[in-house]
Amino acid sequence: MIGQIKGGLVVSCQALNQEPLHSSFIMSKLALAAMEGGAVGIRANSKEDIIAIKQEVPLPVIGIVKRDYPDSEVFITATKKEIGELLESGCEMIALDCTKRDRPNGETVAELVAYCREQNPAVELMADISTVEEAILAQDLGFDCVSTTLHGYTPYTSRTKLYDNDFEFLKSVLREVDIPVIAEGNVITPEMYSRCLELGAYAAVVGGAITRPKEITARFVQAAAK
Repeated sequence: MIGQIKGGLVVSCQALNQEPLHSSFIMSKLALAAMEGGAVGIRANSKEDIIAIKQEVPLPVIGIVKRDYPDSEVFITATKKEIGELLESGCEMIALDCTKRDRPNGETVAELVAYCREQNPAVELMADISTVEEAILAQDLGFDCVSTTLHGYTPYTSRTKLYDNDFEFLKSVLREVDIPVIAEGNVITPEMYSRCLELGAYAAVVGGAITRPKEITARFVQAAAK
């Protein structure tokens, strides 16, 4: 899959239970709209959504499962259970949290990588990271690519954003690892997307700015209120 998304836009089609667009059918249609707009790949949450999306579009899918656990802050593909569901979904790539935070059930990132490689070595792996150190760890563990997804979303990066100081964090990750680096996280304008590619990102994932009308509407309303 990694070669199929090089230099392109991956659209994240996700809606959680409490969101208005929560529906595998709706996500499949969002994926179709994204493909017709020029997307080269889709990022999707849950086995059910991925199956529906793959029935609608031929694009490669980066799969995740978001699930809360009481003993951990990690919620993106946190355990072998989620890995198993994604392997059954038919997605070409699995993304999982590769931060330094403790995982549920005492499992480790290394164990999850080994498990996935053992079950289906053809499925590629993306590491969602929040720091340069985590990106380096992901490379050492054999991930196929890293994504800046969680920068600004961990307790130790919560005051920073991907686009701060002209994407300084993205630049620092690109300097330190040799595997493909995917830009993801608050990329909300075409100009920001283009800048990520210009700086050397292998591809970029855009979600809320395209597929979450509630968030888009709120940005307009908030801008007028100012």
